[in-house]
Amino acid sequence: MAPTQHGYAPTLDSFLHAKLHLEAAIEQACSLLKRRQIRGPESCALVTAHVMSLVVSKAKWADVDQLLDRVCQAGRKLVDAQPQELVIGNIVRRVLGLIHDEVEADRTENGEDPSVAGSMSGSISDLRADSVQPGQVPSIVASPSYTALARTTRQPSLIVTGPYQSMFNLLSAVEPASVTASGEVSSAGSGASTPVPGGPTHGGKGESSRTAALRDEILDGIEEIKDEIGQADDQIAGFAESQIRPGDTVMVYAEPSRTIEKFLIKAAARRRYTLYLVGATAPPTSGISSLYKRLGAAKCPIVHLSSTAVSAYMSRVNRVVIDARAIAANGGILAGAGSLRLARAARAQRRTVLVVGGVYKLSPEALTNPDAFVEWGEPGQLARFADGSLVGDGGLAIETAVTEFLPASLIDIYVTNLGPHTKDYLESVIADHYKREELELYKQ
Repeated sequence: MAPTQHGYAPTLDSFLHAKLHLEAAIEQACSLLKRRQIRGPESCALVTAHVMSLVVSKAKWADVDQLLDRVCQAGRKLVDAQPQELVIGNIVRRVLGLIHDEVEADRTENGEDPSVAGSMSGSISDLRADSVQPGQVPSIVASPSYTALARTTRQPSLIVTGPYQSMFNLLSAVEPASVTASGEVSSAGSGASTPVPGGPTHGGKGESSRTAALRDEILDGIEEIKDEIGQADDQIAGFAESQIRPGDTVMVYAEPSRTIEKFLIKAAARRRYTLYLVGATAPPTSGISSLYKRLGAAKCPIVHLSSTAVSAYMSRVNRVVIDARAIAANGGILAGAGSLRLARAARAQRRTVLVVGGVYKLSPEALTNPDAFVEWGEPGQLARFADGSLVGDGGLAIETAVTEFLPASLIDIYVTNLGPHTKDYLESVIADHYKREELELYKQ
């Protein structure tokens, strides 16, 4: 009799180490995101970067335009699978900007004029827009093809007016015809885009090696993005000593994330402070047991508070630390449920609110309709199966929010892996990490 094979739920590590075909990897990533088997901004960002690297390395593309189209198609699938995770769209946009930079650098190294494309303007295209017809200029405002889960259409956040011309026709300039010794007129090539081996080329092995080098540079850039995601928590923790002073009282909500945990532990190395944990369970779960041990060794007292006691104890608090799941261009953030209560109480008593989060969580989108990005969980913890008659026949609807939106008016300082920032400086950080040019993402 054959042994019984026990099933297992796929995880982030198993997906990253799986040897799958490109299309199978994309479909599995979308499935894991839809079923919330991969959740959290860091995990979703790593999955997106991994899929983007597979697209660049395994997909067949004959020129840069085809590569951009492949990246956008895969990116739209991932975004639609989990619309509430803004980091997915962030990573896709950064990969597109990376391709843009590498193409421009390639032209510069080969002595070509990067300004051949003319005046470039536009906006970062929304990843949920419908495809445009061939020959049609992509619209600045995306069409409403958003999934029902989000219930809204995102509008592009970085808009620049001016004449339109695609940046990614950089290699489309046709070289002037030359006259051979026999008097025949010959063209240097079609100049479509950077060709790949096996495609129509006019440079032979030189063009093939040039494209292979471009592919390697893009893959190296994606690996740098992965390293940035993995190192963000440690880099944020490096600024803890400048934000928490000796004798401070710090308040965090529920079970702190790994980002806040490292932030608090780093501050406790040279700062003795008091930590208020709001809504934490006692005894502590295994997820934060290391935090209790490290803070206890540093002689930093920990006080458990119920959610109803936030306003009563806020007068003793110096700083409220909140972990951001996403940071919008207008300064608002998506954070865990319960964070809004802390931020409002802190604002009422004029206490400092710190938001921690890596730059990869900073989105160029301004959440004009934030309710559409709030994630809702299953209400099983609030309503048991025995209460089915109350919920079903009684018409009672129970909603459990997993995330909440905090407006920028409740936040004082944003601490990223680049350092502490104010709301006004976020625009500069966005400009450094995202391209403003309109990308031809939706050609058929």
